[in-house]
Amino acid sequence: MSNFSEWFHNILEEAEIIDTRYPIKGMHVWQPQGFKIRKYALKLLRELLDDDHEEVLFPLLIPEDELAKEAIHVKGFEEEVYWITHGGLTPLNKKLALRPTSETAMYPIFKLWVRSHSDLPMKFYQVVNTFRYETKHTRPLIRVREITTFKEAHTIHVNSEGAQNQVNDAIEIYQSFFDQLGIPYIVTRRPDWDKFPGADYTMAFDTILPDGKTLQIGTVHNLGQTFAQTFDITYETADGEHEHVYQTCYGLSDRVIASIIGIHGDSSGLILPPSVAPYQVVIVPVLFKKGAQEVIDFCRQLANKLKKHGMRVHFDDRDLRAGKKYYEWEMRGVPLRLEIGPRDIANNKMVTLRRDTMEKEFLDYHEETIINDINQILTDITGNLKNKAWQKFNENIRPAKSLEEAKELIQNRGIISFNWCGDESCGKEIEEFVQVDILGLQQESQDEKCINCNSPSKTIALLAKTY
Repeated sequence: MSNFSEWFHNILEEAEIIDTRYPIKGMHVWQPQGFKIRKYALKLLRELLDDDHEEVLFPLLIPEDELAKEAIHVKGFEEEVYWITHGGLTPLNKKLALRPTSETAMYPIFKLWVRSHSDLPMKFYQVVNTFRYETKHTRPLIRVREITTFKEAHTIHVNSEGAQNQVNDAIEIYQSFFDQLGIPYIVTRRPDWDKFPGADYTMAFDTILPDGKTLQIGTVHNLGQTFAQTFDITYETADGEHEHVYQTCYGLSDRVIASIIGIHGDSSGLILPPSVAPYQVVIVPVLFKKGAQEVIDFCRQLANKLKKHGMRVHFDDRDLRAGKKYYEWEMRGVPLRLEIGPRDIANNKMVTLRRDTMEKEFLDYHEETIINDINQILTDITGNLKNKAWQKFNENIRPAKSLEEAKELIQNRGIISFNWCGDESCGKEIEEFVQVDILGLQQESQDEKCINCNSPSKTIALLAKTY
């Protein structure tokens, strides 16, 4: 893909994922095909969260005085907040913010909900839209002003150990989610100067898009007691004392959909994992004058059979040339295409085309095994997409032994790993020299020297050009 940005914008339009012509910059309309991808991705996520989280829905508007309570937090978003100043023609007594994120909307209510240690832990999540006045160059699904698919979870615990364990659990949830989508990732701790405003620390998931830039696709924040003290969220201990709670929050956005599209796609269009494909199987009849009705009846019966077993199937009986249909479904990324003509029916066979490999094969048709056979193909497609994506991802992580080498390597994009002492001023010098940001801290490093100041290294850190 020589020009990923152009390809990405084109496929969003051609595959009818979103319509970017809405007359506000940075906001878009989900079209039916894109909305289905979004819906099935959220279905996977909800299945993971519903095991021990409760789904809620909080209002969009946040009073100015509540937003202002957490000074560090609001400072992190102050340039991005949309304000409502009037109700109709009447000036409001108090400005209202469109939520940039929901801590200051939810936590005053958490103060009312939390009573006793026996109430905890509490774990909530919601899927909502959030608004941020993005001043940089907007990009559909990647850098927008209305995040339409914002999943945020918020948890409450009696102690720091509970919050830390929840951070680990959240990372495992996101790992499982991205694994099902075949999206490769690296998990790092953000430098202190790049953590979520008000958090003790931030863990982040990043992937690499085909242009070599990294995209942050998920974050997990240990909030400690920062917001609990601001909003006075306390619980009664077993001894009758009152203590402030510990909290975490973690979120995903439209960027997950951008990653699915960008990482798996090719020059012919989308390649969708079966778990989120609007149609997992498309059946295309190959018709001749003789036996046409028999083929149509067979295809329709097969489609109904597959649907009864939970597959998302489309029988394409439009009066169009088969080649035009093939092009369309390949562009839309349907994982598996079945081509069936009169000779195939006579021989109890069908032609299969896997979108991940573009290879055609004959599949024997047996009434008693066809469901398992097609399910196995879809499972194989999922595994192949995941393996190919991880292989390419790992090939784009390279170590550097000097600042000069790091600066040279980063020109080819991807992620550069290096040894760092952990000092903030040293880190800022590295960023200034290489002209990209420190992405995060990956693991402890011993018996090595910092790439910049030559002090003992404390961690292996990562550099990358980011969106």
